[in-house]
Amino acid sequence: MKLASLKFERDGHLIVVSRDLTKAASAGDIAGSMQDALDRWDEVEPQLQARYDEVNKGEGDLFDFHEEACASPLPRAYQWVDGSAYLNHVELVRKARGADVPESFYSDPLMYQGAGDTFIGPRDDIVVESEDYGIDMEAELTVITDDVPMAVTPKEAMKHIKLIMLVNDVSLRGLIPNELRKGFGFLHGKASSAFSPVAVTPDELGKKWAKGTIDLPLLVEYNGEPFGKANVKTDMTFNMGELVAHAAKTRQLSAGTIVGSGTVSNKFEGGEGKKIEDGGVGYSCIAEIRMIEKIQTGEFKTRFMSFGDTVSIEMKDAKGKSIFGRIHNKVVQYKKP
Repeated sequence: MKLASLKFERDGHLIVVSRDLTKAASAGDIAGSMQDALDRWDEVEPQLQARYDEVNKGEGDLFDFHEEACASPLPRAYQWVDGSAYLNHVELVRKARGADVPESFYSDPLMYQGAGDTFIGPRDDIVVESEDYGIDMEAELTVITDDVPMAVTPKEAMKHIKLIMLVNDVSLRGLIPNELRKGFGFLHGKASSAFSPVAVTPDELGKKWAKGTIDLPLLVEYNGEPFGKANVKTDMTFNMGELVAHAAKTRQLSAGTIVGSGTVSNKFEGGEGKKIEDGGVGYSCIAEIRMIEKIQTGEFKTRFMSFGDTVSIEMKDAKGKSIFGRIHNKVVQYKKP
């Protein structure tokens, strides 16, 4: 099943989208919003599935689906937590500054709590006040849960994953170091994130969804050129069930909690990554290529994003069809009202 939220008031208008992302039908009579659907998932899921089956048959009151009209599937969330499932990314960041990765990182996931109140749409602009902030994209996998009990096991947590999305987790790299030195986590260093136009149920991915990950590449374009195609499954230290369980260790998670994988990152022949044009799978964020440049040459060469730059993030099935739709964001300067 594929669901999306059209831009409407704060929480969007829930729609059911065809598998090929061409047609849609309103689901407003079933649930007032995506959050409402998640709050009553056991009740409304069969109704949404029936509507989805109708849409794929070309039945019902259908309209053309336009990704540009979408908000993020959850325009705002009660909770947005982001992990770091790819230790290759962490290793590179630490190696670039001459630091080792603590052994505990390989068994105890890193995770921060982000701002869930102002997600931007999948085709919205990234609005930032200054290029000096070090504007970066982060292409990631995310999941949405129903109510998750405290202290669930990773296996139990998998049952609570109801929807899957992609995200551009916008980071302001120039602000993060000072915040980390304070020892109290991110705040200014994380701008509003943009999620894929469509959220899908795990069954839509078939055998590609297994053990809490997806065996497909995450495609990133930067200013219209291929930038990354790292496989989500490859080099993933913690799967999504483990990350959900980690988030729920000491508290229950409310329906509508979004959990992110962190930047998808693959090694190249057991070592540092390589650009696509050099035979590698590229990168899911600019910071990673900068870390490799620092390690190999002693200096950063690739700049962070400037006003006017664009990033696109997408995942395609074996037939080359988009699964979640396409995130496409342009960086623009914030102008005070």
